[in-house]
Amino acid sequence: MAERHFLPISNLFSRLLRWTASATLLPSLLLSHAAAQSVCLPLPRLLSITPMGGKAGSEFEVAIQSEHAEQIEQLRFHHPRIVASPIQDPATGEQLEDRFRVTIAPDVPPGLYEARVLCRLGISAARIFSVGTLPETIAPGANHGVASACQIELNSIVNATCTARAVDHFRWEAVAGTRYWIQCDARAIDSKLDPVLIVADAEGRDLVASRSGDRIDLTATTDGPMVIKVHDLTFKGGPGYFYRLSVQPLDPQATMARTPSVQSVTSYSWPPEGLPLEASLQEQSQEEATGPSQTIALPCDLAGSFYPAADVDFYEFDGKKGESWWIELASERLGRPTDAAVLVQRWVATADGQGEWTDLAELADIPSPIKPSSNGYAYDGPPYETGSSDVLGKVELSEDGRYRLQVQDLFGGTRNDRRNRYRLVIRKAQPDFALVGWGMHMELRNGDRAAFSKPLALRPGVTQPVEVAVFRRDGFAGDIELVMEGLPPGVTAQGLKIAAGKSRGVLLVTASGDAPRGIADAQCYGKAIIDGVEVRRPLRMAQMIWPVADAWSEIPVPRLVADLPVSVSPSEPFPLTLEPQEAKVYEVVAGQKVAIPIKVTRRTEFSGSTLQLRTMGEGFEQMPRWDLPIQSDQAEAVIDTAALKIPPGEHALAFYGTAVAKYRYNPTDVEGSERVLKEAQEAANAVGQEVEKLNAEANQGTAEAKEAAMKQLQESQKKREVAQQRVQKMTARHQAAKEKANPRDTAEIVVSQPIRIRVKPAEQP
Repeated sequence: MAERHFLPISNLFSRLLRWTASATLLPSLLLSHAAAQSVCLPLPRLLSITPMGGKAGSEFEVAIQSEHAEQIEQLRFHHPRIVASPIQDPATGEQLEDRFRVTIAPDVPPGLYEARVLCRLGISAARIFSVGTLPETIAPGANHGVASACQIELNSIVNATCTARAVDHFRWEAVAGTRYWIQCDARAIDSKLDPVLIVADAEGRDLVASRSGDRIDLTATTDGPMVIKVHDLTFKGGPGYFYRLSVQPLDPQATMARTPSVQSVTSYSWPPEGLPLEASLQEQSQEEATGPSQTIALPCDLAGSFYPAADVDFYEFDGKKGESWWIELASERLGRPTDAAVLVQRWVATADGQGEWTDLAELADIPSPIKPSSNGYAYDGPPYETGSSDVLGKVELSEDGRYRLQVQDLFGGTRNDRRNRYRLVIRKAQPDFALVGWGMHMELRNGDRAAFSKPLALRPGVTQPVEVAVFRRDGFAGDIELVMEGLPPGVTAQGLKIAAGKSRGVLLVTASGDAPRGIADAQCYGKAIIDGVEVRRPLRMAQMIWPVADAWSEIPVPRLVADLPVSVSPSEPFPLTLEPQEAKVYEVVAGQKVAIPIKVTRRTEFSGSTLQLRTMGEGFEQMPRWDLPIQSDQAEAVIDTAALKIPPGEHALAFYGTAVAKYRYNPTDVEGSERVLKEAQEAANAVGQEVEKLNAEANQGTAEAKEAAMKQLQESQKKREVAQQRVQKMTARHQAAKEKANPRDTAEIVVSQPIRIRVKPAEQP
């Protein structure tokens, strides 16, 4: 398998701060009685793995933390040569759901790989797992002072987790004149930690601090012990605040290799199709430069950097009148905290026989194809920012002559980091597109501020919408068809066409009501006709790194994921299914109405008597809302093709709304835990009776009989103690299962199965 690297997280937080609310959708889904409700049916999420990675060729034990993930069957990794096997409790022989033994094959390339758990509810959201070449250890939890500092060996990695309101301390032996590279990976590997990294002397006096970064480049001035301090910027801590720390000697002239990192959602639009891995041209160094500008020839593919601070790069080229060039620059999409701008200028002669540069065009941010959410009480966009602070724009040359590009980071005046690189591509038009999607999370009640990932862990009877954003490159404006293949049995997918010029689409993934338990790694792509040729582009999927219940108190942070597993779990069927009465294409003559009979399948009780439905699908969004009686077994939707001006052809649509279900979490566990509790009680009673019998025997008979009975009694008393502990454990489990299974009002989006319509041309008079 090819090495997989994710690029560093970009300057995502400045964009996310625009949010004043969570990732929620649609004003039609507001509910007045919100206070007593939950939002979204539970879905499994893997929260943490400790340690967070390992050395290729090693085997070790990991502990995991998860959410809504009982009865874990597997810990799965994206790379097939990283394998996890379950660990059994030596006392009971039962599988420990939070412990696994991980084996990393020697040939697994260094990089980041995704881990998920497969459990009762299906496949979970992903968590990053690192593979490297250095030995690894786990830091103790009591290294919160200089005296208790943890010894860190050079050229090794320490896995650690920050404690709230505490500072972790590490110690190593420095050699005067040696350059050390101190790396703290946190946000790059899905951590909540905003690390503050400090190097101190042996007494703990601070020498160098990085309060907004992940590394320190230090040359020691004396021999002896030195101390590293690590803490969160606001001194938060807990299981989600993990990090990987390393100290490595480095040659004075060497450049430290870039460590892999997760990709922000904005990077889905990079690189353009067919772009070489490395640029063909490099920015000139100061020693190579012969003037203020570097001369280039178009087309051009150039690599440069915004370094040192306040750096402005100039590139000159000769142009012809009427030429059109597309200019694209990537830096933020390469994972750097930059905000690039390109100013295009033309050399114009002046009356005094000299000349001057005059501005022709200024290119800045790439706008988001879909406006991201900025409102907590009504839908005005999804929870994902899919634009970028990078550059893409078209420039038309007005005259023959000399032109110049001025390239800079708008906020680079204080950023003095060699890693702030960029890639500048100037080309003739190459129309194309890129896609990114996520499990749609709509606003389900008034003031809902949750931002949850929705892994495709399907309940039978559900239709899960995947919202898709389209990045259109170099003027491409054609239709795009969405396709998902390689699905498990009982699962189908229907893309609602993305019409010409539109930037948003929906893919509907449906599990039939009788879909069996299963899992498959699906493939999803969009296809379109460009210059008479069909092209296919992959759909990248995104998720929230952490589930956020209230986006006003914690900023949701999304990233791209590497794969697209789809699972079905019959453990809990979806509460309500809407589907066309017949699986057929409904026909109608253009300008007429068509009635679609809808079958309604309920699997629980609901609050309210009607379900207000709207319509999704190109051309059908303006269809008036209509009410479906939620207690009826069938309903009828009437589509007026004249009012909607639906043209002849094949069309797909779906209806959607919000239902408030009386949801019970894992009700089968109540029966199961009750059965196990009863068995534990019976076993404890049997052992108790045996103790009473042996106790009586120990008080009568010969001395030898008493001694033998006493030995058996002691053994039985130990068994009774173990049996009583198991009864207590099973009692607590049963009570917890009953509490979780208590019916709770839970608001969830309900989407009908896709409906296909063929509009036939009207007969001409």
